[in-house]
Amino acid sequence: MLLALAVIASGIALRQTDRVHFARNLPSAADAAELIALQRARANNVTPLLLLTGQWVQIAGWWMLAAHGPLLAAAAAVGIAVHFRHLQEISHFAVHGVLARTRRANELLAEVFAHHPLALGPVAGRRRRHVRDHHPNATLTGDPNLAELHQADLRPGTTGLRYAAALLHPLTSRGIRTTTYGLAASLRGPGAWHRAAAPAAVGLTAYLAGGWPALLCGALLPRLLLYPQLAWTSLLVEHTWFDPEQRTGTPAQIEAGRCLRLYPRNRALKAIAATTWLPYGDLHHYAHSAHPSVRWNYLPALEGRLAPPHFTPDGLLIGTVTVVRRHHRALNPTSPTTQPVSV
Repeated sequence: MLLALAVIASGIALRQTDRVHFARNLPSAADAAELIALQRARANNVTPLLLLTGQWVQIAGWWMLAAHGPLLAAAAAVGIAVHFRHLQEISHFAVHGVLARTRRANELLAEVFAHHPLALGPVAGRRRRHVRDHHPNATLTGDPNLAELHQADLRPGTTGLRYAAALLHPLTSRGIRTTTYGLAASLRGPGAWHRAAAPAAVGLTAYLAGGWPALLCGALLPRLLLYPQLAWTSLLVEHTWFDPEQRTGTPAQIEAGRCLRLYPRNRALKAIAATTWLPYGDLHHYAHSAHPSVRWNYLPALEGRLAPPHFTPDGLLIGTVTVVRRHHRALNPTSPTTQPVSV
């Protein structure tokens, strides 16, 4: 067990090199141009490599820990799901071209450390879907993310148990089928052999590190259930999907009408979210939407210069003003059980 903890600690240390490199002498608030100039001056291909390597070193430590009993196997399932979520978000910034110094390095790092081992499909396809189709059309017809929410039954008139099931879509039988079909689709087409070999290698390595508990709780359960739910929940809190305020003006003014900012006043919940299900700048999705070329390290400073978005909820499920309540109200504007939402 001590060896497993030491491996996890070494992975944490590796990850810090990127944070320290980009965060030194960081202003508390600055405009986008200043921050982009700063990140370009510090852009490199080494610290992102160490960051991604550190994620997988930590995952290996969790695999080793999973072999030491059912409680630690359950903890490993949650911890590894969080790491998969981190890998998704790091590769998201690679898709935007701001993880590493060159486009080639961004694509290679995203493929090798995230898309291949997690069977996420080609980076080029994600770039088209996310950068070209989602960003300009967020919350509008043509947004693939909005279509995904609709397909999961988050559409006008959805209420009661159907609404609750839609919030937990990846954990439902329908959601599991969607995840499975997505995995199968990612393993077809050009390069199918190495796209299939990568997740197989992950499963084999998990088994060698911690036996069946590591394979089941450290690879299959996180990839098929827990990580998809974390990613789904993060999607729910990115925008006021079903009742955006259509605005004109600067990119920040437009995004302020269709984005939200979770936990603006609760530091504890903010810290928990930023280290688990909303990592690497996803908590600051509004600032990212306004300026997609800014790396996650600089989004808090950028947010300090932006007017707040029109919706700043206390929480996802619990609080005076919540995301779940607002989405429900937007989908059921005349429902007698819907409570008013303050903005």
